[in-house]
Amino acid sequence: MNMHLGIGEAADTVVNYILDHFMPFLDGIAMVIGFVTGTIKAALTGVPPLAAVAVIVLLALWRVGWKFALFAVAALFLVLGMDLWERTMETLSLVLSATVIAIVVGVPLGIAMARSEAVALVVRPVLDLMQTMPAFVYLIPAAMFFGLGAVPGTIATVIFAMPPVVRLTNLGLRQVNSEFIEAGLAFGCTPGQLLMKVQLPNALPSIMAGINQTIMLSLSMVVIASMIGAGGLGNTVLTGIQRLDVGTGFEGGLAVVILAVLLDRITQSFGQKRPALVPGLRALFARKTQGEDEAKQGGTAARLASH
Repeated sequence: MNMHLGIGEAADTVVNYILDHFMPFLDGIAMVIGFVTGTIKAALTGVPPLAAVAVIVLLALWRVGWKFALFAVAALFLVLGMDLWERTMETLSLVLSATVIAIVVGVPLGIAMARSEAVALVVRPVLDLMQTMPAFVYLIPAAMFFGLGAVPGTIATVIFAMPPVVRLTNLGLRQVNSEFIEAGLAFGCTPGQLLMKVQLPNALPSIMAGINQTIMLSLSMVVIASMIGAGGLGNTVLTGIQRLDVGTGFEGGLAVVILAVLLDRITQSFGQKRPALVPGLRALFARKTQGEDEAKQGGTAARLASH
């Protein structure tokens, strides 16, 4: 039995129709994404490496702890020693650009899914398709619609990495305790106030988990997107593959791993309780405060006794 449905030909027809009738719209999208990507890249590559290292280490110290801050120092100086700092910043700019766009589109979409079963019924299979489609497939339409460079790489990365933030925003809002919602309604909250002051704060851990997963998927995709000229560490890995150069490929892969660990731990911390900067510092501060309170109470009792 020989049966051919012609799905590939239909896809070609749709792509050609878009190219013939929607190029001004696609050019506008490319301009906006190019501005976002270019601005973030200029900001990251324009900062002196040592200053950037200091900022990242302080952020790691503030959000995670002193042990991870020491790891960040060693890891970032390793990247500097491999002479991959500029490419690492290029990769970070692509990841941040894709993540910002995914959040701007994905969080409102997740809110719409949580509020409407009809929207959820339509969006859920689309998200399934986005997550199960092989990553390399996204490079083809991105290159056809937007050419080569960072813009199509960012667009392919957004499509590949956006589903987690949409799904987990939807899940987090649906799991908000009904008692909190009832209390908000009892105090006269409007739907907007209920969303901003009750639902989103309580769903924040789930939303941050979705953002964390989006960042990790973005990092994996921007390496693949180097095949269409996205640049960054993906170029280093791709060069190692093309030349069968194990050393070059290993260095590029190691820099990607370092960037992934830093981004993962720091973004995870925003959905958790922040630890003390130095172990025991919080307990010491608590004991000091308790001692001051006891001294104040003792002084008050002595004054009362004297009267």
